Amino acid sequence: MRGFRHVVGGLGLLLAARGGWLVSQEPEPWRIAVWLGGAVVVHDGFLAPLVMAIAALAAMVGLRLRGVPRAALIVAGSLTVPALPPLLRPGPVADPTVLPLGYLRNWLLAMAALALLTFAYSGVRAVLRRVGRRA
Repeated sequence: MRGFRHVVGGLGLLLAARGGWLVSQEPEPWRIAVWLGGAVVVHDGFLAPLVMAIAALAAMVGLRLRGVPRAALIVAGSLTVPALPPLLRPGPVADPTVLPLGYLRNWLLAMAALALLTFAYSGVRAVLRRVGRRA
C-alpha cells in the first residue's frame, strides 16, 4: 500500500508541476491566480459554511446528515456556485449566443437527479441493513 501512495503522490506532483508550467506560459497568469483565489474564497466563505449550516439545522430537527446525504449537499453546492451568474441574471441578453442554454431548467434537472440518486442509494442501503439484521 505504501508504494501505491508514493506512486499516486508522485503522479500528483508531476501533474501540479505541469499545471504550474502551463500557467507560466499564459500571457496574463495573474488572471488564473485571481480566479483560483476567488474559488477558495467562494468555497471557504460560502459553500463550506452553507453545508455546515444545513447539517446543523438538520441535526436540530433530528436528521443525521452524514455520508451520502452530506456528500450530496457538497455536490449540490459545487453545481450551484458556478451556475449562479446565469441563474441570477436570467432574461434576454443583447447577444443570444452568450447564454444560449436553459440554465435554470438544467440546474433543476441536475438537482432533481442528485436528490433522486441520494434517496435511492440511501433507501437501498437501509433495506440491505434490515435484511442483514434478519439473517
